[in-house]
Amino acid sequence: MAKAKEVTVEDKLRALYDLQLIDSRIDKIRNVRGELPLEVEDLEDEIAGLETRVGKLNDEVAELDAEIKGKKNLIKESQEKIKKYESQQKNVRNNREFDALSKEIEFQQLEIELAEKRIKEFKAKIDAKKEVVAGSEEKLNERKSHLDFKKNELESILKETQNEEEALLKKSEEFASNVDDRLIKAYHRLRGSAKNGLAVVAVERGASGGSFFTIPPQRQLEIAARKKIITDEHSGRVLVDPELAREEEEKMEKLFKSVSKG
Repeated sequence: MAKAKEVTVEDKLRALYDLQLIDSRIDKIRNVRGELPLEVEDLEDEIAGLETRVGKLNDEVAELDAEIKGKKNLIKESQEKIKKYESQQKNVRNNREFDALSKEIEFQQLEIELAEKRIKEFKAKIDAKKEVVAGSEEKLNERKSHLDFKKNELESILKETQNEEEALLKKSEEFASNVDDRLIKAYHRLRGSAKNGLAVVAVERGASGGSFFTIPPQRQLEIAARKKIITDEHSGRVLVDPELAREEEEKMEKLFKSVSKG
């Protein structure tokens, strides 16, 4: 039975740096999309809110229209009652009956006046609501047009980058599986806390990549020896020597080109 190859510290450093290069490439692709997915989501939420508002206002207008119809029917009924009472007045036998019918007529006239007043109020409310609906619909159409533009923009970017991102995500999982759990957890923790997502960096001009803090010469020699995992005392990032970084970057650049070509 063949003996399993021993995983050296150098192997781990190379695997970690390769993983960092892949994940940074994924970050770059996602940065191209920028805030577009969130913008699309916000626009969709805003449109849903406007549609709900317009729907509610239209329902309120319909209710007011129904109220107006009811008041018009009431006016018609009152007018018919007035005609009936006026006809009955011609056949009364005494003043008491005449006065009673006069009061009924007066009451129906008041009912008509009140109904007409309510109709005017309802129509004023309808006009106000229709004005709000018109403004909301104008804004709704504008937001829908903007959403279509943003969706097309996002779709275009996704079309260009989705296959590459999916392939790189698989590669990221593949490379992560070659690193022990303890290191992977530390790597993801560092990536999560760093604004630029860098958990593994090369030594550049005697300092940790992206840092102004100089690394002592003896420490640089230890990093170049690749005998143990060494971290930057200021940021906690894993450090690799420039030569290893260059070799892995050249290797990964070939991978990226093959992935981008599909």
